Amino acid sequence: MCGILAILGTEQKLDTTLVQQLSKRMSHRGPDESDLHITEKGHFLSHERLSIVDLKNGKQPIQGTSSAWMVHNGEIYNHQKLRETILKHHTFRTTSDSEVIVHLYEEFGYEFCDMLDGIFAFVVIDGDDFIAGRDPLGVKPLYYGKDAAGRLYFASEMKSIADQCESFEAFPPGHYYTPKTGFVKYYQPKWEDESLAVEKLDLQAIRETLTEAVRKRLMSDVPIGVLLSGGLDSSLTSSIASRLLKEVDGQRLRSFSIGLDATAPDAIAARDVAEFLGTEHHEIHFTIEEGIEILDKLIWHLETYDVTSIRASTPMYFLSKAITDMGIKVVLSGEGSDEIFGGYLYFRNAPSVADFQKETIERVQRLSTADLLRADKSTMAHGLEARVPFLDKAFLELAIKIQPEEKMPKTYDDIEKYILRKAFDTPEKPYLPDSVLWRQKEQFSDGVGYNWIDQLIEYCASQVSDKEFAQAAVVFPYNTPVTKEAFFYRTIFHKHFPQESAAKTVRKWIPKWQINQDPSGRANAAHVNADTTIAVIAEKAIA
Repeated sequence: MCGILAILGTEQKLDTTLVQQLSKRMSHRGPDESDLHITEKGHFLSHERLSIVDLKNGKQPIQGTSSAWMVHNGEIYNHQKLRETILKHHTFRTTSDSEVIVHLYEEFGYEFCDMLDGIFAFVVIDGDDFIAGRDPLGVKPLYYGKDAAGRLYFASEMKSIADQCESFEAFPPGHYYTPKTGFVKYYQPKWEDESLAVEKLDLQAIRETLTEAVRKRLMSDVPIGVLLSGGLDSSLTSSIASRLLKEVDGQRLRSFSIGLDATAPDAIAARDVAEFLGTEHHEIHFTIEEGIEILDKLIWHLETYDVTSIRASTPMYFLSKAITDMGIKVVLSGEGSDEIFGGYLYFRNAPSVADFQKETIERVQRLSTADLLRADKSTMAHGLEARVPFLDKAFLELAIKIQPEEKMPKTYDDIEKYILRKAFDTPEKPYLPDSVLWRQKEQFSDGVGYNWIDQLIEYCASQVSDKEFAQAAVVFPYNTPVTKEAFFYRTIFHKHFPQESAAKTVRKWIPKWQINQDPSGRANAAHVNADTTIAVIAEKAIA
């Protein structure tokens, strides 16, 4: 995991010191080492490195066989297989997983992104030719823009290019870009066609494919931990990883959870899972005051004003710092499962099976603007890499194409993500205690302690006057905030990123099919501790 910056264009000379400064705005992404390469044609490639594979020699930018150079942020899980097969006649300079990218370019030109099994944002430059690409779902962030001189910029974070470019956007997931082709959508999975969701349920296949997805993501030359909220997704990931590590060399998995205190719903459940699995468990606490205090810095890191992303990123930000302080650089996380299996409580209100399936597909497609953005930027704020097994390409192809009737709750009282729970309900060798395996969905920002969201809403409302909020549409005509909480976040975002292009990179996460559109899970009447008045302040403000 790293931060990358590429600037292409030689019409006007660019100051090297400026390029280094722009790259250093992302130094939190790669605290281990930094390097800059200027090609013979005058293009810039800069890299802030978090060393995970090939700790000694994996420094970037990396040169290919001859004139091509590359920078990469992410992990290529099948790099060894590529080296041993289609690239076996190539001579490599490192054992880094990243290096296969430049060799694939040399071997196949532009048509190689689908050969990569992993997560990535990369730029390869060869003379004046180049290719930039982003992984299928956008697990790794990437932005692109153009300055007044016509130079093209590519960067892991918006903050490195926002004040340099006349306009910029988020690079679309599953695409590559070249000067000859423009954007090309290389990732075109069958699961994007909702009419192909006709596969019969195979619980064993779900179990085996997810296990293999976790196995791939244990690739590392540094210690690995797990984010363990005590919810189904992180608990399953932890259980599978714990089994695999014990099989290999008897390693004991390290798990991490966070809450306002020891009585937080997630903290209690995580403790039960850790004890059941025998992990080395660490429980972190934060106060509401501490959370409010870091909102400004957090929004600078996140580069979003989306309400649910900010609510959930605050505890993740504190947890990530605690993890890196313990010397861990890589964690597994459970993002993606709720989108694949319709796990959010509002899914039970879907008006039809077709609507249910369509919503799962759209949620997966938009993950880069929501949970994946949160997971990457709140962890990488402290140089911590998050890996997401549920978004493995093979698992997606299997799980999304299952007949939606199997996923959709049959009655209003049915537990969500039933088939995922059933796949790992193995009494002979249980993966999880029943209390966790069949626990109702608890969204992360709720699970750390219900007071977190309640008091956050109140605090934000106290910081925005009625007079200020009445001008919301004038001050922010694009994506106008509809609550005082949203207005407060938007004001902070605008301070750091005043460009219109910046505002347009953000997509708001809003639940469907429920009267109260607050993103908290407790705002849904189906929640075991429902509080459908949770957004009463917001509703009064709108009225």
